[in-house]
Amino acid sequence: QVQLVESGGGLVQAGGSLRLSCAASGGTFTNYRMGWFRQAPGKERDIVAAISRSGATTYYADSVKGRFTISRDNAKNTMYLQMNSLKPEDTAVYYCAADYGIVVLTRTREYDYWGQGTQVTVSS
Repeated sequence: QVQLVESGGGLVQAGGSLRLSCAASGGTFTNYRMGWFRQAPGKERDIVAAISRSGATTYYADSVKGRFTISRDNAKNTMYLQMNSLKPEDTAVYYCAADYGIVVLTRTREYDYWGQGTQVTVSS
């Protein structure tokens, strides 16, 4: 069973950048497809980006395309989310998720393992 720990959240002004990290332990990292989700107050948890086991295949929500980049370093058992040109509407708790398998997943219910979340706040 894999354990996930996010880091890198914080407060940033609109137009700024942050890089989130998700460190995995307790499993073979390359067996897991991964994803970033976010949840704003009063809203559902939604997909932000997802990545395949090798990193060759990625998926982005339309709202972050061209601004966010998902990546993973399998040698370090870590996944990243580089967030540029941040907007106030990006404010949310960001979660990383993992699931054993091959095909990239985009639905919350499809992921078995979750981190505790990290807060990202973008001020206007």
